[in-house]
Amino acid sequence: MKLRMLLWLLGWMLKRARRRQGRFGELLRDNGRLDWGIATEDLRIARHYRMTAEAIDSAPGLPVDLDLELRFRDADSALAILKKPTQRAFLDGMIDGRVRLVGDSRDLQRLQKLLGQLR
Repeated sequence: MKLRMLLWLLGWMLKRARRRQGRFGELLRDNGRLDWGIATEDLRIARHYRMTAEAIDSAPGLPVDLDLELRFRDADSALAILKKPTQRAFLDGMIDGRVRLVGDSRDLQRLQKLLGQLR
């Protein structure tokens, strides 16, 4: 339940940042469209985000047409890493097998740049 709430809250924060933070909007315009999602490996908990400069949409589930997916071994691993989303935490999670990246690593870098603007 905590992970579902965290993922919903992330969508709310992204929408708020697009409306209120000029730098976040600039990055969205410069980077273009980014469709990404977060899920547990068993897909019991999943949420995706479709981000453009005009709008950010968030919905439950994980469609097949996403640019990037972050798959976590379980909800506890996801919470531990997402509470402190540093590059080191993601790298350690990938090495340990707690996180799996599906997609292009350049999209992950774009996403990290955008998420770094959230306050």
